[in-house]
Amino acid sequence: MVQHFLLAATACAVASLPGPAAAQEAQPSIADLQRQIDELKVTIAELKAQRAPAAPATLAATPLGPSPAPVQVAQAPAAPPAPAVEKSAERPRAWYDRLTLRGYTQLRLNEIVSGDRNAPAGRSRLRSVHDAGIGDNSNFTFRRIRLILQGDVSDRISLYFQPDFATNVSNQVGGERREGFGQLRDAYVDAFLDRERTFRLRFGQSKVPFGWENMQSSSNRLTLDRSDGINSAVPSERDLGIVAYYTPPAVDRIWDRLIADGQKLFGNYGAFGIGAFNGQGTNRTETNDGLMTVAMATWPFELDALGPAFRGQVLEVGGAALRNRVQPEIRPSGVSPVSYADERVGFHAILYPQPFGLQAEWNWGRGPEFDPVLGSIVTRRLNGGYVQGMARVRRSPLGPFMPYARWQRYRGGWKALTNAPRLETDEWELGIEFQPIPPIELTLAWSRMERREADERRDGRAEGNLIRTQLQWNY
Repeated sequence: MVQHFLLAATACAVASLPGPAAAQEAQPSIADLQRQIDELKVTIAELKAQRAPAAPATLAATPLGPSPAPVQVAQAPAAPPAPAVEKSAERPRAWYDRLTLRGYTQLRLNEIVSGDRNAPAGRSRLRSVHDAGIGDNSNFTFRRIRLILQGDVSDRISLYFQPDFATNVSNQVGGERREGFGQLRDAYVDAFLDRERTFRLRFGQSKVPFGWENMQSSSNRLTLDRSDGINSAVPSERDLGIVAYYTPPAVDRIWDRLIADGQKLFGNYGAFGIGAFNGQGTNRTETNDGLMTVAMATWPFELDALGPAFRGQVLEVGGAALRNRVQPEIRPSGVSPVSYADERVGFHAILYPQPFGLQAEWNWGRGPEFDPVLGSIVTRRLNGGYVQGMARVRRSPLGPFMPYARWQRYRGGWKALTNAPRLETDEWELGIEFQPIPPIELTLAWSRMERREADERRDGRAEGNLIRTQLQWNY
């Protein structure tokens, strides 16, 4: 359209030219007309530049009769480039966007195939302090239903919150059990004292750093239950207090490698830990002005230097000590007015399965125990632990699996139960854990038990054989 307009204007200019006779007199008028045409071309070039800024507009003038040289139209100035839009800075995540929710559930079935399923009054029945599903008339039970909320609320602060919804309580009138109650397990905050997160202070209810398998999560443990001897130091594994942990970078590197390899670690509670707690047990009210003090150390050693047979092998060894005074619950109700010494020292050693492994723990000390002759609680010596062997098969038609064998023994009181009854435990357990798909773990086990029931009103030891199964799903 612009070109048509230009041609029409040029034709009109030619038509208005004077004849040859008057050419001499008309020279000034032609110059004026040429100037107007030039201005018109500049205007048209500007219009074209506005419609297509990237295209330079250069137009050659059409020669007009006697007009001398062709007129060159100056290039229209290009439109200034549009200002670049600056990318807005990435918005920092809010603290609630940093939290994660996960959990696991354990469904069990225990069957006493032979032995003292039941017994007369005053005699021990085949029971366990770790699993209320072992009994005379029992089928399916939930052992744990856990939800875990955790995350970093800032670069130096992280939180951890875990309830359990598989707790049972008893009817206060008839004594009948009720299942599926919620109970607080963990509620703590970590404050990191350095940028590398090697030092941390933990405030709240958390695991007491005594016993390697006590600190290992039940979702990660190979055997169905913890051993009586180690767990008797801190039944339910937790208390309310403050604990400091330190993990050197060299240790952290080894643990990270083991985690990436799929090994069952105890969790990064630090290579060194020292803490102070109330000392009365999980979710129990403090009853004296004393504090339970505890210290722990553990160190993994890489064994590659010992030769090709030890390539990739890691041996972790350590120990812990605990000092406390505790007031057990007494029968028929209430808490003992007397506080009893509760002191222990223990060690642990773990050779991670590559593909064969060994694990052992033992502890010695003294604690409260009911004396049936005196009819009261006294302080007595105790000792106990376990030895365990395991293997790891990474691939099979049924998925990865781990067979294991464990022997455990314990002689001493159980301070978490009424009147701190004495336990006498000897037990063999053979089992295998399958993982057909990553979220599912199936454990099958056979146990040969010889146990004194955790009730000071019953005497002797019960014996029997059990088939135990557990299905765990992680989410």
